[in-house]
Amino acid sequence: MDSDPDGFKLEQEELEHWAYEYAYKDGRINVSSLINDLEIPTIGVLNGPGFHTEICLMCDISICSDTAVIFDLHYDIGSVPGDGIHSCFQELLGVKRAAYALLTGEAIDAKKALEYGLVNEVVPSDRLLARAWKIADHIMTQPRITRRLTTQIIRRPWKRRITDDLDGGFGIQMFAHLAKKAAIHGQNHIASTVDYVRKGRKNNFD
Repeated sequence: MDSDPDGFKLEQEELEHWAYEYAYKDGRINVSSLINDLEIPTIGVLNGPGFHTEICLMCDISICSDTAVIFDLHYDIGSVPGDGIHSCFQELLGVKRAAYALLTGEAIDAKKALEYGLVNEVVPSDRLLARAWKIADHIMTQPRITRRLTTQIIRRPWKRRITDDLDGGFGIQMFAHLAKKAAIHGQNHIASTVDYVRKGRKNNFD
């Protein structure tokens, strides 16, 4: 899919308001609510290439199709990667791999995503949803209180990560937008950046 060419017009019209109201306030809620407010086991399903995949990758279980490609485009469109994807990559990839992925826009294919621990399983596209439902059915075999309290155990590393990193990272990203007096999210910037993924290249400079 391509990005919505008009989806971020409001940020240029009133950047100071947007940087807080729509990005810092609402954006943080998207990530923190997944970790702190959904007291049920979650399954993230990635059905193909895409960016801002942290919502799927930060689920308790993540599976992807064999056509999935995971990458972050923030740096390559002139934006600081501080709005959630950085927390996700640092937690799952480790410091060095996360730094490389965030600075280079590394295209991580499904096989490497499994090797790196970004996902739990790689499944053929035509069996992806069926596999997700099978895992969900297994989770549902146990009582409600067991399911919900288990999430309290398995989410503790994510809760620490979000508490330590999310607000500060988001604040740094928004400061960068305000200092530059521009937030770069236009379709042309994104389309030219994701083109290297569509062409099967590792990043946009090789």
